[in-house]
Amino acid sequence: MKNKHPDYMTTPKERVSYWTFFVGQNIYYNITAMFISTYLAMQGISLAKVGTVLLIVKVWDAVNDPIFGFIFDRIKFKNGQKSLPWLRLAAALFPIVTVALFSIPSALSDTGKLWWFGIGYLLWDVVYTLSDVPAYSMLNTMTDNLSERTTLLSVNRVYSGVGVLICGVVLNWLIGEDVGLSAGWAVAVLSVFSFLTMVPLCVNCRERNYAPDDGEERFTLRQMFQYLKSNRYLLIYYGGYCFTAALNTSGAVLLFVSFYLFGKSTYSILLNILNIAPGLLAAMAMPWLLRRFDKFRMLFWCNIMNIVLGLAIYLAGYGSTAFFLVMTVVRCIPMSAVSILNFMFTPDCAEYGQYVSGISAKGITFAIQTFSVKITSAISSALALFLLGLFRWVSVESESFQELAELGIAQSGGALNGLWAVYALVPVIGMMISTVFYLFYRLNDRDVQIMASCNAGQITRAEAEARLSRKY
Repeated sequence: MKNKHPDYMTTPKERVSYWTFFVGQNIYYNITAMFISTYLAMQGISLAKVGTVLLIVKVWDAVNDPIFGFIFDRIKFKNGQKSLPWLRLAAALFPIVTVALFSIPSALSDTGKLWWFGIGYLLWDVVYTLSDVPAYSMLNTMTDNLSERTTLLSVNRVYSGVGVLICGVVLNWLIGEDVGLSAGWAVAVLSVFSFLTMVPLCVNCRERNYAPDDGEERFTLRQMFQYLKSNRYLLIYYGGYCFTAALNTSGAVLLFVSFYLFGKSTYSILLNILNIAPGLLAAMAMPWLLRRFDKFRMLFWCNIMNIVLGLAIYLAGYGSTAFFLVMTVVRCIPMSAVSILNFMFTPDCAEYGQYVSGISAKGITFAIQTFSVKITSAISSALALFLLGLFRWVSVESESFQELAELGIAQSGGALNGLWAVYALVPVIGMMISTVFYLFYRLNDRDVQIMASCNAGQITRAEAEARLSRKY
């Protein structure tokens, strides 16, 4: 296959293989991130207990990522590869641990179910960590071309969106009233497909921009913390991101919103399509936009638009279905842009961190990304359940929404109003707080490219200082 970009280090086959990996990874991630709260809430256990255990295991899930990042930066494989051995192991284990997590035996006591979930989730988390830190860090070992990295990341969001869409449509259909498949079997179907999409990266991709014996990344634990302290823009950016993601409780209650507020759980399929499909078009346009606009400015103003549109949706309520659907489509445009842009700043922060500290710690930098994703997922999932509990949500026990519909369990008006607030208002509050953090972010694309050239030894430190737009 001919390479249309002669200045790129990767081949078209490699790029497609890299992107399809994220289809499967995002299916696995969204099965757990978006469905685990609903699945646990349908086990007949009090929401307070479920929320507590969910928070505990997910906090540990997040805390261990920087630890793995440290290990990732220290381990040198004899075959000269940095990320691929971890990714191959993750691809093999993902189907096993994911199906096990969603196969809690109904005969177990409440305590037994919570233990099954706790142990199962910790095992799932280990596998996900093996796939996430190396997959993003591999950008820096596949190529040192900043434009190529940006392309890999921006198109990656298209493929990630495909994974989210597949999960949101297929899973919700399989467990919905029309099919009524149990969670375990529905997850098994998606797991087989996801595994097949992750295999090409393990076979076709190369790590060429990496020297395992140069001692560059051999640093102490103390140096790791010094590096994080010096990388102020990494901390500022992910501080803002964490508030947005931690209070993004919409996904955790989407199935209940569809079932109780709009009449049928499979209504969530329409909402997922309206939320994701236009976003795929935005993702395809993103490389063109990034050549003309600074990506952080786009992120900031799209965040402002999300706040305004989110408030409009909440204040209008769920009584007008037509207005809600129209506003969902409109909001999808800036929301998709933010989703695409979110993780484009980690490679920039890695270059900045190396430039100001002299320490190349890409594994730690990308581990902060994974840590932020997981700790916020823990908080958002648990927060959604805790808030529903405050509104006196009635616990249910059901294998599928088909069975739940047959049981006919109703919720009070206060509980339904609380459900709407958790879905529509709480995420807007998170975006407002994140905007304050983003006011202090000062990195721009041009300066990052200069830092990357200096870090790669292509220009001297003095030349870099002369070319930068400001003192860092």
